[in-house]
Amino acid sequence: MGLFTKDIKSLDDLFVHTLQDVYYAENQITKALPKMIAKATDPQLKQGFETHLRETENQIRRLEQVFQMHGHQPKAVDCPAIDGIIKEANETAGEIADAEVLDAALLAAAQAVEHYEITRYGSLIAWARRLGREDCAGVLQQTLDEEKATDRALTAMAESKVNRKAA
Repeated sequence: MGLFTKDIKSLDDLFVHTLQDVYYAENQITKALPKMIAKATDPQLKQGFETHLRETENQIRRLEQVFQMHGHQPKAVDCPAIDGIIKEANETAGEIADAEVLDAALLAAAQAVEHYEITRYGSLIAWARRLGREDCAGVLQQTLDEEKATDRALTAMAESKVNRKAA
């Protein structure tokens, strides 16, 4: 049927579908992060991934809260975008023997995930506001703020040392 299921007929339907999409994505991220933690050799990068794993677990709880606030049971729908980002990261990481280059690749993969999440949460917040759901928007904003902070931290780490070491 195209990009979306035939059940999406309104902005509210799109909002719920995208909640389900990002719920799936966050759950997949909690499965991918332990592997990234295990592969990372830079202590700061490893710690950053560990911190983000804990944040992601809280973000899942917030999504469950938004589902309930909006009158829906938490449910995931497949997210081919996050699956592709994670698959590409795994394939790339499997091809890199140099530990410092591997750290740079892992960091870049983490930023790809962050950028995806930032777009999803930004859209969800805009739609929640349009639907008159400031309560949902407020909860989602907490997560968007965390995702942006993680992206900034990853950028700083890349620029200050990880990419330099890899070069």
